Amino acid sequence: MTGRKQLTLFDDDKMDALGVAAFTDLKKEGKVSTDADVNQYVRCVAKAILAVTPKGGAAPKDGKWEILVFQDPTPNAFALPGGKIGVHTGMLTVATTAGQLAAVIGHEIGHVLLRHGNERLSQSTVAQSALQAGSIALDTMKPQYRDVVVGGLGVGAQYGVLLPFSRKHENEADVVGQRFMAQAGFDPAEAVKLWQKMAELSKGQEPPQWMSTHPANESRIESLKANLPETRELYTAARAAGKIPQCVPPRTAFKK
Repeated sequence: MTGRKQLTLFDDDKMDALGVAAFTDLKKEGKVSTDADVNQYVRCVAKAILAVTPKGGAAPKDGKWEILVFQDPTPNAFALPGGKIGVHTGMLTVATTAGQLAAVIGHEIGHVLLRHGNERLSQSTVAQSALQAGSIALDTMKPQYRDVVVGGLGVGAQYGVLLPFSRKHENEADVVGQRFMAQAGFDPAEAVKLWQKMAELSKGQEPPQWMSTHPANESRIESLKANLPETRELYTAARAAGKIPQCVPPRTAFKK
Protein backbone atom coordinates (compact mmCIF):
# COMPACT_ATOMS: atom_id res chain seq x y z
CA MET A 1 0.00 0.00 0.00
CA THR A 2 2.97 2.32 0.50
CA GLY A 3 5.36 0.97 -2.13
CA ARG A 4 8.19 0.86 0.42
CA LYS A 5 10.50 -2.15 0.39
CA GLN A 6 10.34 -4.19 3.59
CA LEU A 7 12.40 -6.86 5.34
CA THR A 8 9.83 -9.61 5.96
CA LEU A 9 11.35 -12.96 6.85
CA PHE A 10 8.13 -14.72 7.82
CA ASP A 11 5.25 -15.83 5.62
CA ASP A 12 1.72 -14.62 6.32
CA ASP A 13 0.58 -18.01 7.63
CA LYS A 14 3.31 -17.94 10.28
CA MET A 15 2.38 -14.39 11.29
CA ASP A 16 -1.29 -15.35 11.46
CA ALA A 17 -0.47 -18.25 13.76
CA LEU A 18 1.58 -15.98 16.03
CA GLY A 19 -1.22 -13.41 16.13
CA VAL A 20 -3.88 -15.98 16.96
CA ALA A 21 -1.72 -17.49 19.71
CA ALA A 22 -1.00 -14.06 21.23
CA PHE A 23 -4.68 -13.13 21.17
CA THR A 24 -5.61 -16.42 22.83
CA ASP A 25 -3.17 -15.66 25.63
CA LEU A 26 -4.57 -12.15 26.01
CA LYS A 27 -8.07 -13.53 26.37
CA LYS A 28 -6.85 -15.87 29.10
CA GLU A 29 -4.84 -13.25 30.96
CA GLY A 30 -7.05 -10.18 30.48
CA LYS A 31 -10.61 -9.45 31.44
CA VAL A 32 -12.85 -9.48 28.38
CA SER A 33 -15.70 -6.98 28.72
CA THR A 34 -19.18 -8.46 28.85
CA ASP A 35 -20.92 -5.10 28.34
CA ALA A 36 -23.12 -5.91 25.34
CA ASP A 37 -23.68 -2.26 24.36
CA VAL A 38 -20.00 -1.38 24.42
CA ASN A 39 -19.08 -4.48 22.43
CA GLN A 40 -21.76 -3.74 19.85
CA TYR A 41 -20.53 -0.16 19.51
CA VAL A 42 -16.88 -1.13 19.03
CA ARG A 43 -17.84 -3.81 16.51
CA CYS A 44 -19.99 -1.32 14.62
CA VAL A 45 -17.01 0.99 14.15
CA ALA A 46 -14.56 -1.83 13.38
CA LYS A 47 -16.85 -3.49 10.85
CA ALA A 48 -17.40 -0.20 9.02
CA ILE A 49 -13.62 0.14 8.68
CA LEU A 50 -13.12 -3.49 7.68
CA ALA A 51 -15.74 -3.16 4.94
CA VAL A 52 -13.44 -0.82 3.01
CA THR A 53 -10.05 -2.41 3.70
CA PRO A 54 -8.22 -4.49 1.07
CA LYS A 55 -8.81 -8.23 1.10
CA GLY A 56 -6.10 -10.81 0.61
CA GLY A 57 -2.45 -10.08 1.34
CA ALA A 58 -1.92 -9.85 5.10
CA ALA A 59 -5.67 -9.84 5.82
CA PRO A 60 -7.07 -13.05 7.36
CA LYS A 61 -7.52 -15.74 4.74
CA ASP A 62 -11.18 -16.29 5.56
CA GLY A 63 -11.89 -12.57 5.71
CA LYS A 64 -13.14 -12.84 9.30
CA TRP A 65 -11.93 -10.63 12.15
CA GLU A 66 -12.50 -11.25 15.85
CA ILE A 67 -13.23 -8.01 17.72
CA LEU A 68 -13.10 -7.87 21.52
CA VAL A 69 -13.21 -5.21 24.21
CA PHE A 70 -10.91 -5.68 27.20
CA GLN A 71 -11.71 -4.25 30.62
CA ASP A 72 -8.49 -2.29 31.02
CA PRO A 73 -8.11 1.39 32.03
CA THR A 74 -5.12 2.06 29.78
CA PRO A 75 -5.94 4.01 26.57
CA ASN A 76 -4.84 1.32 24.16
CA ALA A 77 -6.01 -0.73 21.20
CA PHE A 78 -4.33 -3.23 18.92
CA ALA A 79 -4.77 -5.46 15.89
CA LEU A 80 -2.88 -8.68 15.28
CA PRO A 81 -2.20 -10.84 12.23
CA GLY A 82 -4.78 -13.57 11.89
CA GLY A 83 -7.69 -11.11 12.10
CA LYS A 84 -7.69 -10.08 15.76
CA ILE A 85 -8.70 -6.67 17.13
CA GLY A 86 -8.70 -5.60 20.77
CA VAL A 87 -9.84 -2.31 22.29
CA HIS A 88 -9.29 -1.38 25.93
CA THR A 89 -12.15 0.29 27.76
CA GLY A 90 -9.66 3.01 28.69
CA MET A 91 -9.36 3.98 25.04
CA LEU A 92 -13.08 4.76 24.97
CA THR A 93 -12.59 7.42 27.62
CA VAL A 94 -10.22 9.24 25.24
CA ALA A 95 -11.71 8.39 21.83
CA THR A 96 -15.16 9.61 22.84
CA THR A 97 -16.72 9.75 19.37
CA ALA A 98 -17.21 7.07 16.75
CA GLY A 99 -14.91 9.00 14.42
CA GLN A 100 -12.11 9.10 16.98
CA LEU A 101 -12.47 5.39 17.66
CA ALA A 102 -12.44 4.81 13.90
CA ALA A 103 -9.11 6.64 13.72
CA VAL A 104 -7.68 4.31 16.37
CA ILE A 105 -9.02 1.11 14.83
CA GLY A 106 -8.11 2.16 11.28
CA HIS A 107 -4.57 2.84 12.45
CA GLU A 108 -4.25 -0.56 14.14
CA ILE A 109 -5.68 -2.46 11.17
CA GLY A 110 -3.23 -0.52 9.01
CA HIS A 111 -0.33 -2.00 10.98
CA VAL A 112 -1.53 -5.51 10.15
CA LEU A 113 -2.26 -4.92 6.47
CA LEU A 114 1.08 -3.13 6.02
CA ARG A 115 2.84 -6.16 7.57
CA HIS A 116 4.49 -3.99 10.21
CA GLY A 117 4.49 -6.83 12.74
CA ASN A 118 6.35 -9.04 10.28
CA GLU A 119 8.85 -6.29 9.55
CA ARG A 120 9.41 -5.50 13.24
CA LEU A 121 9.83 -9.18 14.10
CA SER A 122 12.22 -9.64 11.18
CA GLN A 123 14.30 -6.65 12.29
CA SER A 124 14.38 -8.00 15.85
CA THR A 125 15.51 -11.40 14.56
CA VAL A 126 18.39 -9.84 12.62
CA ALA A 127 19.36 -7.62 15.55
CA GLN A 128 19.23 -10.53 18.01
CA SER A 129 21.47 -12.62 15.76
CA ALA A 130 23.98 -9.77 15.77
CA LEU A 131 23.82 -9.49 19.56
CA GLN A 132 24.35 -13.23 19.97
CA ALA A 133 27.35 -13.07 17.68
CA GLY A 134 28.78 -10.21 19.74
CA SER A 135 28.16 -12.08 22.99
CA ILE A 136 30.43 -14.94 21.95
CA ALA A 137 33.47 -12.73 22.56
CA LEU A 138 32.19 -11.85 26.04
CA ASP A 139 32.11 -15.35 27.48
CA THR A 140 35.27 -14.89 29.51
CA MET A 141 34.17 -11.57 31.03
CA LYS A 142 32.91 -11.25 34.58
CA PRO A 143 29.08 -11.30 34.65
CA GLN A 144 28.71 -7.69 35.81
CA TYR A 145 30.82 -6.38 32.92
CA ARG A 146 29.28 -8.76 30.40
CA ASP A 147 25.78 -7.51 31.24
CA VAL A 148 26.85 -3.89 30.77
CA VAL A 149 28.40 -4.58 27.37
CA VAL A 150 25.46 -6.65 26.10
CA GLY A 151 23.10 -3.97 27.40
CA GLY A 152 25.06 -1.38 25.49
CA LEU A 153 24.80 -3.42 22.32
CA GLY A 154 21.06 -3.70 22.88
CA VAL A 155 20.63 0.05 23.18
CA GLY A 156 22.75 0.53 20.06
CA ALA A 157 20.64 -1.93 18.10
CA GLN A 158 17.42 -0.33 19.35
CA TYR A 159 18.28 3.27 18.55
CA GLY A 160 20.38 2.58 15.47
CA VAL A 161 18.26 -0.01 13.68
CA LEU A 162 14.84 -0.69 15.12
CA LEU A 163 13.63 2.71 16.30
CA PRO A 164 13.58 4.66 13.02
CA PHE A 165 11.52 1.91 11.39
CA SER A 166 9.10 1.91 14.29
CA ARG A 167 8.42 5.62 13.83
CA LYS A 168 8.02 4.99 10.11
CA HIS A 169 5.48 2.28 10.89
CA GLU A 170 3.45 4.65 13.03
CA ASN A 171 3.44 7.35 10.37
CA GLU A 172 2.39 4.89 7.68
CA ALA A 173 -0.39 3.48 9.84
CA ASP A 174 -1.62 7.02 10.56
CA VAL A 175 -1.90 7.80 6.85
CA VAL A 176 -3.53 4.51 5.89
CA GLY A 177 -5.84 4.52 8.91
CA GLN A 178 -7.06 8.02 8.14
CA ARG A 179 -7.85 6.93 4.57
CA PHE A 180 -9.72 3.87 5.81
CA MET A 181 -11.89 5.89 8.19
CA ALA A 182 -12.69 8.43 5.48
CA GLN A 183 -13.62 5.70 3.00
CA ALA A 184 -15.88 4.18 5.65
CA GLY A 185 -17.74 7.47 6.12
CA PHE A 186 -16.05 8.81 9.27
CA ASP A 187 -14.84 12.42 9.27
CA PRO A 188 -11.01 12.25 8.91
CA ALA A 189 -10.70 15.44 10.98
CA GLU A 190 -11.60 13.28 13.97
CA ALA A 191 -8.13 11.69 13.71
CA VAL A 192 -6.62 15.12 14.33
CA LYS A 193 -8.92 15.69 17.32
CA LEU A 194 -7.98 12.31 18.75
CA TRP A 195 -4.28 13.09 18.81
CA GLN A 196 -4.89 16.55 20.16
CA LYS A 197 -6.63 14.85 23.08
CA MET A 198 -3.78 12.35 23.42
CA ALA A 199 -1.34 15.27 23.55
CA GLU A 200 -3.40 16.84 26.31
CA LEU A 201 -3.51 13.52 28.13
CA SER A 202 0.29 13.24 28.07
CA LYS A 203 0.57 16.76 29.58
CA GLY A 204 4.10 17.18 28.32
CA GLN A 205 5.28 13.86 29.74
CA GLU A 206 6.01 12.14 26.43
CA PRO A 207 9.70 11.47 25.66
CA PRO A 208 11.51 13.41 22.92
CA GLN A 209 10.58 12.18 19.45
CA TRP A 210 14.00 10.66 18.75
CA MET A 211 13.70 8.44 21.84
CA SER A 212 10.13 7.31 21.20
CA THR A 213 8.77 4.50 19.08
CA HIS A 214 5.81 6.78 18.34
CA PRO A 215 6.02 10.12 16.56
CA ALA A 216 5.74 13.14 18.86
CA ASN A 217 2.12 14.19 19.19
CA GLU A 218 2.66 17.56 17.52
CA SER A 219 4.36 16.12 14.42
CA ARG A 220 1.67 13.45 14.24
CA ILE A 221 -1.08 16.07 14.39
CA GLU A 222 0.55 18.16 11.67
CA SER A 223 0.89 15.11 9.41
CA LEU A 224 -2.78 14.20 9.86
CA LYS A 225 -3.79 17.80 9.14
CA ALA A 226 -1.71 17.73 5.95
CA ASN A 227 -3.63 14.64 4.79
CA LEU A 228 -7.05 16.27 5.25
CA PRO A 229 -7.49 17.60 1.66
CA GLU A 230 -7.11 14.06 0.25
CA THR A 231 -9.03 12.26 2.98
CA ARG A 232 -11.90 14.77 2.95
CA GLU A 233 -12.45 13.97 -0.71
CA LEU A 234 -12.65 10.28 0.18
CA TYR A 235 -15.03 11.11 3.03
CA THR A 236 -17.30 13.21 0.79
CA ALA A 237 -17.42 10.43 -1.81
CA ALA A 238 -18.19 7.82 0.83
CA ARG A 239 -21.05 9.82 2.30
CA ALA A 240 -22.45 10.48 -1.17
CA ALA A 241 -22.39 6.72 -1.75
CA GLY A 242 -24.48 6.19 1.37
CA LYS A 243 -21.71 5.16 3.76
CA ILE A 244 -22.98 6.81 6.94
CA PRO A 245 -22.04 4.60 9.91
CA GLN A 246 -24.68 4.51 12.61
CA CYS A 247 -22.36 3.81 15.52
CA VAL A 248 -23.45 5.59 18.69
CA PRO A 249 -21.33 5.20 21.83
CA PRO A 250 -23.38 4.06 24.82
CA ARG A 251 -22.97 5.87 28.13
CA THR A 252 -21.19 2.86 29.59
CA ALA A 253 -18.45 3.26 26.98
CA PHE A 254 -16.91 6.09 28.99
CA LYS A 255 -16.36 4.03 32.12
CA LYS A 256 -12.85 2.70 32.60
